[in-house]
Amino acid sequence: MAAPMAAVRSVRWAVRAAVAGPLLPGPARFPRPARCSGSSSALGSILGIPAERPPGALGPHPPPVATSRKEQERLLQGQPDQPRNPRVLRIAIIGAPNAGKSTLCNRLLSRKVFPVSKKVHTTRCKARGVVTYEDTQLIILDTPGLTNAFKVKRHKLDEAMLTDPWDSMKHADLVLVLVDVSDHWTRNSLSKEVLKCLSDFPQVPSVLVLNKVDLLKKKFILLELVNELTEGIVNGKKLEVRAAFEQDSSSSAKFPLQITQAPPPENRAPDSSLGQARGGSGLDNNGVKASESSLVIEKPQGPTHGGPTDLKERKGWPCFQEIFMLAALHGEEVDTLKRYLLMQAKPGPWEFHSEVLTSQSPQEICNNIIREKILEYLPLEVPYGVIQVTEMWEEGQSGELLIVQNLLVPRKSHMMMLIGRGGKVISRIAQEAGQDLMNVFLCDVRLKLKVEVKS
Repeated sequence: MAAPMAAVRSVRWAVRAAVAGPLLPGPARFPRPARCSGSSSALGSILGIPAERPPGALGPHPPPVATSRKEQERLLQGQPDQPRNPRVLRIAIIGAPNAGKSTLCNRLLSRKVFPVSKKVHTTRCKARGVVTYEDTQLIILDTPGLTNAFKVKRHKLDEAMLTDPWDSMKHADLVLVLVDVSDHWTRNSLSKEVLKCLSDFPQVPSVLVLNKVDLLKKKFILLELVNELTEGIVNGKKLEVRAAFEQDSSSSAKFPLQITQAPPPENRAPDSSLGQARGGSGLDNNGVKASESSLVIEKPQGPTHGGPTDLKERKGWPCFQEIFMLAALHGEEVDTLKRYLLMQAKPGPWEFHSEVLTSQSPQEICNNIIREKILEYLPLEVPYGVIQVTEMWEEGQSGELLIVQNLLVPRKSHMMMLIGRGGKVISRIAQEAGQDLMNVFLCDVRLKLKVEVKS
């Protein structure tokens, strides 16, 4: 993991070096990356300056979620215990289904409160997560994957799946557009739903987040994706992509990659598109001689935002302010994004008490986590027809949480699949869901699941 992520970090800082002007406006409460040189810049990595190790996890461990609905409602409805000079940032995370939005939310919260599954449409409605750090509160809006009416009907989803992402954009101060770079079918362009969402809310600053970069064997693909998904423009500046390729093109972690701000055409030499990359060297990180090649991105300056007529042929968005590359599942580079978000917060009142981690009720969290496991272990469309009914929710004599839930399925064949041979499937679902609930509530949880055919 170390070598591939080192390559990703070099690409990420190369992208940062492309954007003129300060990248992290606001009070200097966290170290700022250098613009042109230093251990955190693209030039610094080329010069061999060791990259700074980011500080550890931000702040103390997050609070547990209350096990009582009344206690959770008291915290949600109570007056926030905000400091004298509070700061706040509302963040909407949008993207195609299964791009990793909920996984990223859980990583930012440092606790799993949103369901995660390989199946699409695990998140059914918008829910808020709350990160409180010192004087700053981040309100993260986890939204369903942007979809269309046909898919909502096919998967028997709630109509809110169509409206929730748009409602989140109305209240957001910043939007993170998440792209799964491991999906070669969809990674080269933003979906029409995402582009329409960005086009309809051009006043909301947007940041491109490339997720699952650990699954890419050839890291130079990230440069191509940056060019295509941004149309060669970041923060209003054209990008110039240059890469020094090794003779062994199968290598994925040793490319000294750069993306720099393109100089004006009149100042560029006629042969500037060939030869050694500006500010770079012919040596890779291991001192191996490489044959050099470079590519200058000559994208014309596009409009400040795309109108409806622009969406038919558009594949990228030229108004992103920043680009991040990370692996949310393993937490790689998530803290870097988290620090950036904290720096973007503006003065304003908090919405929640510092002990609030999510706007969901304890029962909603329980239902979502159980449904996540059902989605994992049941095939095809079967999980989408399961109805969950909580029959018991109470505290035991030793302080443990006792939960009994009945799972109603439409057919006997579905019941047999959910139970599994010898009850192995339902037992595994109960065990894994119970463990996740213990991590959410920080108490012992005894979960019992029953399966019936609904009448």
